[in-house]
Amino acid sequence: MQVSLSDTGGLSRRLEVAVPANEVAKEVQQRLKRLSRTARLKGFRPGKAPLAVITKQFGEQVRAEVLSDLMRSSFVQAVTQEKLRPAGGPRIEPLALGPESDLKYAAHFEVLPEISINPPESLEVERPTAEVTEVDIDTMVENMRQQRPVFTTVERSARDTDRVRLDYQARIGGKPIESGDLSDVHVVIGSRQAMPELEEGLRGAAAGEQRTLNVVFPAAHPNKTLAGQSAELHLSIKAVEEQSLPAVDEEFFRTYGVEQGGLAEMRGEVRRSMEQELAEVIRGRMRAQVLEALYRSNPIEVPQALVEEQVQQLQIDTARRLGIRDASQLPRAEAFLEPARRRVALGLLVTHIVQSQGLKVDRERVLTRLNALVEAYPNADEARRAYLQNPDAMRQIESAVLEDQVVDWLLERARVTERPMSFSELTGFGRSAPEHEHNHDHGHVHAHAPTERHEQQEAGST
Repeated sequence: MQVSLSDTGGLSRRLEVAVPANEVAKEVQQRLKRLSRTARLKGFRPGKAPLAVITKQFGEQVRAEVLSDLMRSSFVQAVTQEKLRPAGGPRIEPLALGPESDLKYAAHFEVLPEISINPPESLEVERPTAEVTEVDIDTMVENMRQQRPVFTTVERSARDTDRVRLDYQARIGGKPIESGDLSDVHVVIGSRQAMPELEEGLRGAAAGEQRTLNVVFPAAHPNKTLAGQSAELHLSIKAVEEQSLPAVDEEFFRTYGVEQGGLAEMRGEVRRSMEQELAEVIRGRMRAQVLEALYRSNPIEVPQALVEEQVQQLQIDTARRLGIRDASQLPRAEAFLEPARRRVALGLLVTHIVQSQGLKVDRERVLTRLNALVEAYPNADEARRAYLQNPDAMRQIESAVLEDQVVDWLLERARVTERPMSFSELTGFGRSAPEHEHNHDHGHVHAHAPTERHEQQEAGST
């Protein structure tokens, strides 16, 4: 086999390979002979057809398979011989495939860059420092009260923050529509959880009143019959309920999973949850900083093929996150180029550190991460078995753990300075108290507050 290597610019390479014609012919003959032992041809007993007949019947197909297999195997042999590290599969350009000539082809591909990182001692990282104070806990408990308001029926017209219970019938062009009638709908005025026209139309409403509203259903409405349609809503007001905050008592504690210990235990649970969140936020900030510093201080050329793969992955992730099914609605690929380059570069830098420092994946940390993942499932043991039986899923966990180990290795050597901050500055808590900030984590205490025992009854998707 003859090999000729040329540099075509940057990380691109052109590898010209020639496999002698006699090697190709020898492999074709061997395969035809093996085929002749099992081939079933009309007029011949199985395995008794003459080689000439087998060659006439299957010769072209077998030769095509041999050429394909030889190009694949010879490429691997050639890059090994030339001590190359391809960044992806090659683009093959056939040069000679004739039956009497040598097999010749050119392989176009990119190689991984040579990497040497600057001393990690030159990296600068800022470690935020904060503690959870009694005032922070007071604010959190108040936030938890706001997430569990009490609604009491009142005999007056509805105003902001009131919850209105109603039935409604939707009509388009005066005609009823399928699934257009709903009973016992709960709408909190001013919550922005229902259509603006509906919330506005309920202001001043009283129990027993009938109202008719003209509305336009949002284009993203789950009922496709209603999506984007102008309609009339015929409302039957059943009750107006005034909102107030719950008392901090035993019932409130049980709502958040605290059965014993009262207020002291509740505050202790809240503190532990907030301290856990604080540690995760600090760790996340330091991780982001040290990886950004690694990226900025070690500029490397990255293979375009890997960047394109990452662009596609980022587009897929975006589509999944936004619920986009039509590819034409995705942002242009150019919007993902810079984050894709960064991801590829960091992946190569992290891999270099793993290899150069001989880092091995910490099995204990893998199990810890796995346990944390399966805790979110109703049946943790079943989920754990599913992960353990899925090599791809376990490889992703191991890769994440190994990256964490690289982050630790970098932080141990980087120049770290401390910056005192408050809990609210670090976590953003306290600016507002939206419902989405509270975790629903299937029976475990996580960030912000003890576990809730039940979900709110309000219907905000009207």
